[in-house]
Amino acid sequence: MQRTDWTRAEVAQIYEQPFNDLLFTAQTVHRQHFDPNTVQVSTLLSIKTGACPEDCGYCSQSNSYDTPLTPQKKLQIDEVLKAAQAAKDSGSSRFCMGAAWRNPHERDMPYVLELVREVKGMGLETCMTLGMLTSSQAERLADAGLDYYNHNLDTSRQHYSNVITTRSFDDRLQTLEHVRNSGMKVCSGGILGLGEQQADRISLLHELATQPIHPQSVPINMLVPIAGTPLADAPKVSVIEWVRTIATARILMPTSYIRLSAGRESLTDAEQALCFQAGANSFFSGEQLLTTPNAGESRDAILFAQLGISKEKAKLDVKANAINAMSA
Repeated sequence: MQRTDWTRAEVAQIYEQPFNDLLFTAQTVHRQHFDPNTVQVSTLLSIKTGACPEDCGYCSQSNSYDTPLTPQKKLQIDEVLKAAQAAKDSGSSRFCMGAAWRNPHERDMPYVLELVREVKGMGLETCMTLGMLTSSQAERLADAGLDYYNHNLDTSRQHYSNVITTRSFDDRLQTLEHVRNSGMKVCSGGILGLGEQQADRISLLHELATQPIHPQSVPINMLVPIAGTPLADAPKVSVIEWVRTIATARILMPTSYIRLSAGRESLTDAEQALCFQAGANSFFSGEQLLTTPNAGESRDAILFAQLGISKEKAKLDVKANAINAMSA
């Protein structure tokens, strides 16, 4: 049974407990709901890069900042499908497609809907992150077979306006509501290292864990600093703090996939193992995450062999599961 009535004080108590106690509880909860030696592997592709009107202070794709990124128009459908096939061949069960838009224009909807249908037809789970959605757009994506929609909250409500000014925290929540109502699964998490305090990390986790339904996928990112962005020199957050956040997310949202996401390439093998011990059971494979580096497949294969971890197979009935969860 999911709890969605956590108080902020309860979340803080979990987060701030002694580290070993926190990890023990998180691993115990994890084993009640998942195979502890299996992880879900996704591949992420940018299908339209840069020239974004949003001013997210961490992102190289924003029009507001002078960064090394070269904008690229939408990829041809056959290019995307080739990348999806390569992802499947490498063992990924989910293919995620991201476009640097504030929201999809109606002229772009036939393109993204065709991508969903084609990638789903390859036997892969599908995920997209396209910015804010209307209710109609969410319904059409769901009807096309999109399994997950990613829309991160990024940080706490209190800190949000220090990071982004071109949209509000409530704008984000409205899109998540449209996604839930469509029957798709929600992928939503945050980014550590945006100049926030520990209290903001606790508030972010509280917000996620008190959604009407827990996000079925919760990415916990670490900022990858990008030259030219306002947060390029933001204070770094320790790995221990990252592990605390993962472990707390696992306890609060026991049936969600907790994704060790951006910033993973900076971790040692031992630090990655600690994240898995804390309840992380999903990550991105490949050399690139949209516009930031990622740990490569060969390194992952070696690490998995050392840890005795295997990759989860695709689950292609996720929309039906989401609808059942909403009616339960």
